[in-house]
Amino acid sequence: MPASYSVTLDKIIQSHGLEIIYTPKDTKDILITTNEINRPGIVLTGYVDFFDPLRIQILGWTEISFLQNMSCEDRNKALGYWLSLKPAAAVVTRGLWVDDYFVEACRKYEVPLLRTKEETSPFLATLISYLNSELAPRITRHGVLVEVYGEGVLIIGESGAGKSEAAVELIKRGHRLIADDAVEIRKTGENTLVGASPNNIRHFIELRGIGIINARRIFGMGAVKNSEKINMVIRLEQWDSTKAYDRLGLDNEYTHILDVKVPIVTVPVKPGRNLAIIIETAAMNNRQKKMGYNAAKELMHSLGMEDIEPNDKELEIWENS
Repeated sequence: MPASYSVTLDKIIQSHGLEIIYTPKDTKDILITTNEINRPGIVLTGYVDFFDPLRIQILGWTEISFLQNMSCEDRNKALGYWLSLKPAAAVVTRGLWVDDYFVEACRKYEVPLLRTKEETSPFLATLISYLNSELAPRITRHGVLVEVYGEGVLIIGESGAGKSEAAVELIKRGHRLIADDAVEIRKTGENTLVGASPNNIRHFIELRGIGIINARRIFGMGAVKNSEKINMVIRLEQWDSTKAYDRLGLDNEYTHILDVKVPIVTVPVKPGRNLAIIIETAAMNNRQKKMGYNAAKELMHSLGMEDIEPNDKELEIWENS
């Protein structure tokens, strides 16, 4: 059974600067468990089928003016239809005035009432994006995440393979560190993975023989970043002379992380290889492939071997649960 996540209403209030008009209890004890948001609209007319009380409710100028133009009796009925279903919270946008009847109705049915100065559509977009991130399915995996030429590169491999050392070299070459050792990966969209570092180890790197360093302190703020999309995976492994490594790059290899298909490249490690340059080249090559250019295909074409088509290979490197 997939894990479910929640975010407190208090955290949402703090993140978006919301004003509390009424709350039945401490907002730290009120949990939001869905990234879906609703505008009551038709529910105020009495049609309550398919209403999801777990969603935060947003009221803009349309809903507020609709209530203000109703008779007292009709307005009480409309609010009863809606608030008796116990929605998670109600947020009034545009800093609109909230009449006493609305506050009393929320108090009667114990529904948190909040307000924001933002306009309705921008606030909706911001809140949905925030909830998508906070409530996204997630896993934590051993590895290093860096941004290289705008590409999020997740470097994995056995302990001692040189992941952290490669990350330091990349930072010195102008790229940015997102996470070392533990990477928290969230699925924020159907085909989108975002990686970040756990708060307690953010910006720290472990280098064998030296110890723990703080990349932000040593290399500056421009050397780190809090999160980044994961565009590709590079797996480092010790060079095996008996193994045939891909020398053309004609075949595309993929792995799945949280059911998202991600390109993966295996890089053999041995003394003398400059991993930072190899990772830079892999990142640029991955970007070119996304833009429709494949150097191996061009070479095959120039050699008169157009009939050879790339094959997709699926590699399972992690359990996704």
